[in-house]
Amino acid sequence: MTNFTIASFNVKNLIGPDQEYYTFQSYTPEEHAWKEDWTASQLFSMDADIVGFQEIFDEPSLQSVIAEANRIGEESNAAVIPDKSKRYHRKAIFRKLGYTPYGDGGLFVAPNVNDTGEPGKRRPGVAILSRYGFSEPPEIIQDLDTPVEIPFQGLDGDDSGAFVLRRTSRPILKARIPVGDQVITVFNCHLKSKLGEFTRDADGNASEADLTNYDPLGRAMGAMRAALRRMAEAWVLRRAIVDELNQGRPVMVLGDFNDGEHAVSSEIISGEVPFRNYSWMLRHDAKHANDRYTRKENDAIQEAVTSVRLTSAEALFTRKSLRDMVYTTAFGGVYESIDQIYLSQHFHPDNPDRLGDMEYFSVFNDHLTDGSHAEAPYNKLASDHGQIMAHMRLRTDDQD
Repeated sequence: MTNFTIASFNVKNLIGPDQEYYTFQSYTPEEHAWKEDWTASQLFSMDADIVGFQEIFDEPSLQSVIAEANRIGEESNAAVIPDKSKRYHRKAIFRKLGYTPYGDGGLFVAPNVNDTGEPGKRRPGVAILSRYGFSEPPEIIQDLDTPVEIPFQGLDGDDSGAFVLRRTSRPILKARIPVGDQVITVFNCHLKSKLGEFTRDADGNASEADLTNYDPLGRAMGAMRAALRRMAEAWVLRRAIVDELNQGRPVMVLGDFNDGEHAVSSEIISGEVPFRNYSWMLRHDAKHANDRYTRKENDAIQEAVTSVRLTSAEALFTRKSLRDMVYTTAFGGVYESIDQIYLSQHFHPDNPDRLGDMEYFSVFNDHLTDGSHAEAPYNKLASDHGQIMAHMRLRTDDQD
């Protein structure tokens, strides 16, 4: 039996001191020291075997966070873990209290190809940290060899143009990680934000950004563009997921989806929900009113849809624990989960042939401050996201 944990951590603009990442935004050395300490403390508290990070602006800052988490963990071990001379050193509680430092070779950072390094116009990347290392070099998906063209057709059948995606806004990171006697494909993503995407003139100015001349229709169009890009990026990720599933590989997908579990982009990533009974449904090629799928076809369709479907770890947890809400962000009085961990059918509790089970789901969100709260402007150093972690157990061959 192999137990492991996998987590998602949006660190919120991790970069060194005195570096302007967005316009007029940077950290003083003191602010950076505080942020590094806080981030390392969270990483120590999580103690996850696999971590997907978002909003990484430079690798040295992340390496420093990991080194600090290891230092904290080693000091904690020295203080609380009894040595073998103590008769009680084998007690289970000490396995829970112990911290395992991250070794060398388990970190891979995917920089953003949109990041030119120009002050004020930086763009964040993503990273994966693994205590198990990687079974092969991780893959970065961002510049697309073949652009994704999404054609549109009018209601009368005419050609209504197409949206073309040549590059995702942030990299998608794919890593194959050996865990126990399995190799699990882990995807880490940070999809396009909900911030409006506006067209700009030759000088780089967008009229919709001028809030003193508020343009409600222009800003609505910007939100629509952002949503379309986010959904197109979700499809690029979905394509990579299905390719892995078609090879029989177990898959986990984590990251900042910038949308809730039931949003369109999340549903694109997870795959469609199978219809309860396709035998009730009119056939796609029906010639008569009673032309419906057969029971045999229903079974085949159910299997085809379910085999490539992912399930939210959060949804499994709320079903198991009867909790009614999990949230990873709080802004303007709105609490929602936009950070997700998705699991392939290899880990679904209804699958009798599953490779493993999720035993628990942790949410680290007690640091979140609602953006409408008076303290919010002063809390720029801690992450504005909660961290989530799935506690997994791989099943052995002799288990039911």
